[in-house]
Amino acid sequence: MQLLQEVKHLIRKEILLEWRSKYALNGVVLYVVSTVFVCFLSFVSLRGITWNALFWIIMLFASINTVSKSFLQESRGRQLYIYTVASPIALIISKTIYNVFLMLLVTLVALAFYTLVFDYVPEDMGMYFLATILGSLSFSTIFTMISAIASKAGNGGMLMAILSFPVIIPVITVLIKLTKNAVDGLDRSVSLDEIGILLIINVLVMAVSLLLFPYLWRD
Repeated sequence: MQLLQEVKHLIRKEILLEWRSKYALNGVVLYVVSTVFVCFLSFVSLRGITWNALFWIIMLFASINTVSKSFLQESRGRQLYIYTVASPIALIISKTIYNVFLMLLVTLVALAFYTLVFDYVPEDMGMYFLATILGSLSFSTIFTMISAIASKAGNGGMLMAILSFPVIIPVITVLIKLTKNAVDGLDRSVSLDEIGILLIINVLVMAVSLLLFPYLWRD
């Protein structure tokens, strides 16, 4: 019960800080909208595999900009205060949950604007929508964990890029294959393996975060 209360208050803190500044959300939405518009001016018309690949390139960099600041922007004084009033388990859970909801919001805005600008809808939009939700969940859990690790180093931004590359590549590969099935309108049973892999990756990353973060936070 105490853990749930700590998670609740920490999520509320994240929402209040974001509401006051609106820096992360406004910046990422502006990045997504402007990138999609520039791509539209460059390519005018995209279909099929190219449309799908470009969307995930945009979302990859958007997710880095969205989630990476979760720990990197915290001041030393605020970290010390949180350390004294909340458990590390509650902190990593609250950060992950907040980043999941923030990433879902950004993804929905990006997908809606992307399909509207290029006037293209995948054959199986329901499966594509599910894939974007799983992708947002994967990006959030992975980049939250890596942001926590990078925040303890001097050059956090560079370290995050180095650490995230070998972890995110398998996720991107599975996501592109899953969404390609949706773009081609294949039977949904074909995509069950990819969905299972993404769910397993999310569970493993979250489990590793819960195991390692208390030792990292204590340092």
